[in-house]
Amino acid sequence: MKKVMKSDEEWQKELSPEVYRITRQKGTEPPFSGLYNGCHKQGTYVCACCGQPLFRSGEKYDSGSGWPSFWQPVAEAAIEEHVDRSHMMVRTEIVCSRCEAHLGHVFEDGPNPTGLRYCVNSASLKLDEEGQEG
Repeated sequence: MKKVMKSDEEWQKELSPEVYRITRQKGTEPPFSGLYNGCHKQGTYVCACCGQPLFRSGEKYDSGSGWPSFWQPVAEAAIEEHVDRSHMMVRTEIVCSRCEAHLGHVFEDGPNPTGLRYCVNSASLKLDEEGQEG
């Protein structure tokens, strides 16, 4: 996979201010405010910055957290994990492996079969309804 590398200026020109703040500056949208939190449409959620497939709607569930939650990514290689020590906590940040866009965090309180909750900002995603599950 070829990495997408762009300058901050290039990202700012391509992305809305909100998507830039969340994906490039590690921001967070308020809970229950994102477009995809209550979305039940079928398809594949792709990175808002580079279009890489990240999650399928079949692995999405309502965690009650206020953010779209998934119990697994499309592929293990689609997501990179980093230790996040911000806000006086230790969490596991998740980023797109192709362009390093901040997506959210992963927690170990999700449903079976993985027990994981990938908690993702809606602004980090775009739903590709053509990318139907197969």
